[in-house]
Amino acid sequence: MKNFPVDRVTQGRYISSVISIVLMVISITTITINGFNWGLDFTGGVVSEIRIDKNIKPAQIQNLLGNASHQEVSVISAGEPGRWVLRYSEPEKVQDVDASVLDVKQVLFPLNSDIEVLNTSIVGPQIGQELAEQGGLALLVAMLCILGYLSFRFEWRLASGALFALIHDVVFVLAFFSLTQMEVNLTVLAAVLAILGYSLNDSIIIADRIRELLTLKPKMAIDDICTRAVKATFSRTMVTSGTTLMTVSALWVMGGGPLESFSIAMFIGILTGTWSSISVGTCLPELFGVNAEHYKVIPISDTP
Repeated sequence: MKNFPVDRVTQGRYISSVISIVLMVISITTITINGFNWGLDFTGGVVSEIRIDKNIKPAQIQNLLGNASHQEVSVISAGEPGRWVLRYSEPEKVQDVDASVLDVKQVLFPLNSDIEVLNTSIVGPQIGQELAEQGGLALLVAMLCILGYLSFRFEWRLASGALFALIHDVVFVLAFFSLTQMEVNLTVLAAVLAILGYSLNDSIIIADRIRELLTLKPKMAIDDICTRAVKATFSRTMVTSGTTLMTVSALWVMGGGPLESFSIAMFIGILTGTWSSISVGTCLPELFGVNAEHYKVIPISDTP
């Protein structure tokens, strides 16, 4: 990276920023059109885990249960042959849950007579609504705290790049889940909150370097300063992102189904966080005209 001409790096920042804006528009459009596949954590429902003959396909289970219950039943592998997790809407009355579990055995009896219901858990619609409200509130509070910190730490022009980078990363992750219709649950929400912290750290490192260069070299052009800041922090950013991606990848491969959505969200968030910190995180302050005057120390007069 040290041998790259400054102009080439600057052009790369501009091009990547344009790409980010285009992808951002596409992502928001995708979310608007497709919406999300909300998990039972937010919608309420019943989760049953069963053990059945490993030769039976999930499509067979889904068809029989769907026809019998007149609703869509999700059949997910539990990470072991013949072991499945069934997700379906909660019965109108709580006391009907036991009956619905018995129905699972009766409906699947033609496929295999030796069916074992391992466990059943219930999330009521009201509990799901409360979780959704608390999750949204947690996300809002986190964003407000970050905004307050950035406003205190940096001048607003420089802080705007870090803030937009955060929004950029979250939108990309949510757009992926909207496009693939993977289930959005509390695990995904936890990943989004973790991405906010990770992306903020990356953006602050570069922004702090820009502020330092503005103070040391007030007459240097702002595009050169932003480019030099990216070059100075590039190695650290790549090492940090690379090692974190290795950890998340191991979690993705070895963590199984329960951690899959968390790992995928973190993987995408780390990639987009690194990208946005270098592109929009530096180009937006430059567009707003940040300069050395905004960080000039004003002497305090001793005269009363």
